[in-house]
Formats: sequence, structure tokens, C-alpha cells
Amino acid sequence: MAKKRQAQYSGIGGQAVLEGVMMKNKTKYAVAVRKPDGNIDVQVEEYQGVCGDKKFAKFPLIRGVFAFIDSLVLGMRVTMHSASFYEDGEDTSGETAKKASGGRADDIMMGITVAISVVIAVALFMLLPFLISDLLGKYIRNASLVAILEGGLRILLFVGYIAAISLMKDIKRLYMYHGAEHKCINCIERGRPLTVKNVMRSSRQHKRCGTSFLLFVVLVSVIVFFFIRVDNMALKLVVRLLLVPVIAGISYEIIRLAGKSDHILIRIISAPGLWMQRLTTREPDEDMVMVAIASVEAVFDWKAYLTETFGYEADDL
Repeated sequence: MAKKRQAQYSGIGGQAVLEGVMMKNKTKYAVAVRKPDGNIDVQVEEYQGVCGDKKFAKFPLIRGVFAFIDSLVLGMRVTMHSASFYEDGEDTSGETAKKASGGRADDIMMGITVAISVVIAVALFMLLPFLISDLLGKYIRNASLVAILEGGLRILLFVGYIAAISLMKDIKRLYMYHGAEHKCINCIERGRPLTVKNVMRSSRQHKRCGTSFLLFVVLVSVIVFFFIRVDNMALKLVVRLLLVPVIAGISYEIIRLAGKSDHILIRIISAPGLWMQRLTTREPDEDMVMVAIASVEAVFDWKAYLTETFGYEADDL
């Protein structure tokens, strides 16, 4: 039996969208969408990020905050683009689709939407568990136990939210495209030619997934808030809010390391995120895989990557 080939970092990442997949390689990204008429639309654009090439945005810990903001902004942009094909049940692949990815007014609206989303997420997964645990603290005198309860509530809320939305019909299809995205990246990083057959037999779990990042944010917050404690109620809230960027930065560095290392310790640390992906990914069908492949090929030369990384000759592919 052939030895299992160790995964090699490719640098590409992606996101599932409505009836499609976005793939990003450096500053270039592509959105492939299966249109109502059955054809695949592929749009390729550039995204420099909120800070462009500023050096301070690339420092460890700090870069994680900007990477998170970029993922939210770009995610909102490509989601609007994919949704434009299905407005009122009509194929709007013309001007409406173009408007979804450009314009000053659209950028402002996306910025506002992203800001509101962050506020809601912080309130739901950071502040709500704190407020509930603070109420319980009036009956529980052990500060460590209260901190553990707060962490447990935060984890329970996050997992419960993911499990609840996974039951929705539209989300199930989105998670199938999410699985197709992961399978394509795993196929390439395992050194296999990017064909439908190879992608279908690849894993739908990946260590660099956004699901893993969010779970790390929750888990890291549990650890940080356990050791950093203050008595004043108002100060507790302020400390938690101020530490959110720090927690995001730490979580990003963990995910970044996980994507480049296969060490046993890294595999153990990555395991909870991979387990969570059983909820946020589903097995795609071949049509979905074809969409994901189209997105990859628009921004990434996988043949050159396999030749350079695994030593394949072009004729072997």
C-alpha cells in the first residue's frame, strides 16, 4: 500500500457562497456560482485588504485582527454577488451581479453590515455568557467555578448556534459547497490532480477553516478570561471588549501554524475544530465540486503547484 502523502501548504483559501464557492490566492479571488440556468459564472477580482501592503498589518497577533476584518468584508462582498443571481428567482447575471461587487455606496453598506455583525457576535458569544455567569456568581462564591461556568456557557452557545442553523435547508446546501471548497484544497495539498474524482474522495475537513478559527476564538477567550480577572463589573466588561482583538490575533496565529504543520501536537490542538466541521460541512455532489474546481482554476495554477511541490511532470497529470 502506498504511503499517505503529507499535506503541503498551498496558500489558497475559500468560502462557500449561495450556490457557489469563492477561492482566494494572495490578492486575487474568484467567485464561481451555479446560475439558475445551470451554467457556471466565474468572476475574478482583486482584493488588497483594508490595510493594503502596510507593514504594521503583517506583524504577528496584529495581522490576525486585520485578516479577520478582511474575511468579513470580502465574505459579505462575495455573498452579495452570489445572491444577486437568485433575486426574485431570475437570472440577474448582468448589471445586478456587477453592482454587487462595486460602488462606494455598496462598500459603505458592507462596512456597516460587517460592524453590526461583529457587535452582535460579541454580544451573543462574549457578553451574554459573562452576564449570565455574573448573575450566577451571586449564588456561587467560588470565582474559579464562575469563570469555568462562563466559559462553558460560551462554548455551549457557540456549538448550539452552529447546530441550530445547520438544520436549515438553505444552510445545508451552503455547507455542501463548504465541503466542496475544503475537498478541493485538500486534494491539491495532498498532491492529487484536481479532478472531480480526486476531489470527491478527499476529506471535507481542513485545519485552516473559518469554523476552526471561530472555535479557537471561543476556546482562547475561555482561557484568557479565566486568568485575567477584575472585581469591578464595568471594568470586567471593558476588559472583555478590549481583549477581543487580542483573542482573535492569538486564534489566527494558531490557525496559521496549523495550516503549515502536521506535528502531533498541532493535530491534537486542531482536533476540536475538525470535529466542529462535521456540522459546518456536508458531502457535496459532483456538480458542486465542478463549481469549486472552476473557482480554484481561475486564481491558482494547481498543475504548476504540483510540479513544484511534489515533483510531478506535466505529462503525468
